[in-house]
Amino acid sequence: MARYIFITGGVVSSLGKGLMAASLAALLQARGYKVRIRKFDPYLNVDPGTMSPYQHGEVYVTDDGAETDLDLGHYERYTGVSARQSDNITSGRVYRDIIAKERRGDYLGATVQVIPHVTDAIKEFALADQDDLDFVLCEIGGTVGDIESLPFIETIRQLRNELEPDQSCVIHVTLVPYVSAAGELKTKPTQHSVRELTSLGVQPNLLLCRCEHPLPETERAKIALFCNVRKEAVIQALDASSIYAVPLQYHREGLDEEVLRHFGMLAKSPQPNLAVWDDIIDRYEHPEGEVTIGVVGKYVGLPDAYKSLNEALVHGGMANRVKVNIRWIDAEVFELDDADIAAQLEPLHGILVPGGFGERGSEGKIASVRFARERKVPFFGICLGMQMACIEGARNTAGIAAASSTEFGETEEPVVGIITEWMSKEGLQQRSAATDLGGTMRLGAYDAVLAGNSHVSRIYGGATEISERHRHRYEVNSAYKERLEDGGLIFSGMSPDGLLPEIVERPDHPWFVGVQFHPELKSKPFDPHPLFAGFIAAALEQSRLV
Repeated sequence: MARYIFITGGVVSSLGKGLMAASLAALLQARGYKVRIRKFDPYLNVDPGTMSPYQHGEVYVTDDGAETDLDLGHYERYTGVSARQSDNITSGRVYRDIIAKERRGDYLGATVQVIPHVTDAIKEFALADQDDLDFVLCEIGGTVGDIESLPFIETIRQLRNELEPDQSCVIHVTLVPYVSAAGELKTKPTQHSVRELTSLGVQPNLLLCRCEHPLPETERAKIALFCNVRKEAVIQALDASSIYAVPLQYHREGLDEEVLRHFGMLAKSPQPNLAVWDDIIDRYEHPEGEVTIGVVGKYVGLPDAYKSLNEALVHGGMANRVKVNIRWIDAEVFELDDADIAAQLEPLHGILVPGGFGERGSEGKIASVRFARERKVPFFGICLGMQMACIEGARNTAGIAAASSTEFGETEEPVVGIITEWMSKEGLQQRSAATDLGGTMRLGAYDAVLAGNSHVSRIYGGATEISERHRHRYEVNSAYKERLEDGGLIFSGMSPDGLLPEIVERPDHPWFVGVQFHPELKSKPFDPHPLFAGFIAAALEQSRLV
C-alpha cells in the first residue's frame, strides 16, 4: 500500500506548496519510486472552470477533461505523470455529491454531518487508485487556521490514525520572515502556525521554512525545540533562481532524505539520478542567445492566468538553448484610436495570441495577427488565437469583410460559432448555448489528423495523428474552409470525422500556425512541446534577420 505525504501551509498563502510537492515528487521519482500528487482545494466552487483568472489563475485541463487547479500543471511538468479528474477535489464537489446522496435517500434518514460524512468523502478521494504507487502526495490548499480547510485537516488526523504508523508523513510549509529593522529572521510565526496545526490534532514531521536569508543553526534549533520536530527535519527553503532549480535545491537541503528517513527507507533507497534536472538548469542558466516574444492577451496583468503558457515558452527556449523574454501586451491597447501597433510589435521576434473568452480585446488580437501575417513575423495562435487568425484571414485575404464570431454577438458571417454536435471516441457529443457554462465546453484530449505534407506534420516529426487537450466553447466553422483556403489559410489539422478544424497554417509565411487546442498543457522542461520548440526556433531565426 502507498505511503502518504500530507502537505499543509501556514502563516501566509502563496508559499509555494505546489512547487514543493512537485519538487519532492520529482526527487522521489529520481530514486526510482512511483508517485502521484493530489490537490485538496477548500473553496466551494465545484471546480475552477468558471472562476475568473484574476481570482485563481489559469485553469489546468487534464486528458480526461477535468478543469483543475493550476498546481496540477506543476505536478505534471515536474514528474511527467498525467493528472486525472481524481487528482483534484474541492469542498464544492464534496458537498455537491453528499447533498445529491442525501436527496436520493442514500443515507437512510441519517443526520448528514461534517464528521463522518464529509471527512469520509475526502478520505475516499485520498485513498483511491493507489495500489501500484509508492507515494501519494496530498497538498492541502489554503492556510492552516482558515475555516474552509478544517474538514481537510480533520481528515488528515483521522487518516493518520487509520494508516500504519510508518505509512504517513506531514510536511508543514511556513514562512520565517526577515525583519530588516531588527536584522533578524523571526521564528514566532512558524511556532504559532505549528501550534495551530497541532491543536487540530496534526503534528507535523517536517517543516519547510521559506526564508529570504539563510536560516542560522540557532534559529533552526529553536524552531525544532518549540515545534517538536528533529532539528534535521527543519529544512530551509530560500528563493531559487528558477522554479526548475527548486528540486536540486531541496535535495541539497536534504528534504528527500528526511522524508525517506521518516519512513525508515533511507538506507535501502538508491541515490537519485538528477542528470535530467542538471541539464535543465544548464540550459536555463547558460543560454546561447535570446529572443523576445510578445503575448497579446486579455489577462496580461496576472501572469498566473497564463502559467502553463509562460512555462511552455521557457521550455521552447531550453530546446533551442536561448533565453525567452516575454513581453505581455494588453490587446485592448491596440483598439485605441491613437494606437501605434507597429511601434509595439516591430521589436518582437515572435507574436503569440493565447486562449481566452469574451469579446474584450478581440479586435486588438486580430490587429496583431494581421501585423504578423503582413510583416512575416513568426505567429502562434492558441485556441481563441487560432479563431482570431481565421477571422483576420477571412476579412483581409478571403474577402469576407463581416467575418466574426457568434461569441461576440450576432453576425452575418459566423466564421466562428458553437458547434452543436461532433463525434468523439465516446460517440456523438452534443451541446447548446443554453447549457451551463461548463457543459458547453469541449474539454480534455481529442485526436486530430494532420495533412501529410503540412508544416505542422513536420513539426510533430512526421506524425499523421496527434492527441491534444482542449478547453473551449466555440469552433471555427468548417463551412468557411474552402473560402479561407482560397485566401491562403490552409486547414492542416482536422478532427478524425473531418468536421472540426484543429490546426491552420500559412505555407507562404516563415512560421504561421494556429491551433484550436492548448499545447502548453503538455509541455515539460525535459520534454518541450514541439510546437513551442518550433516557434522559438523560428523566432531565433527572425532575431538574426532584424
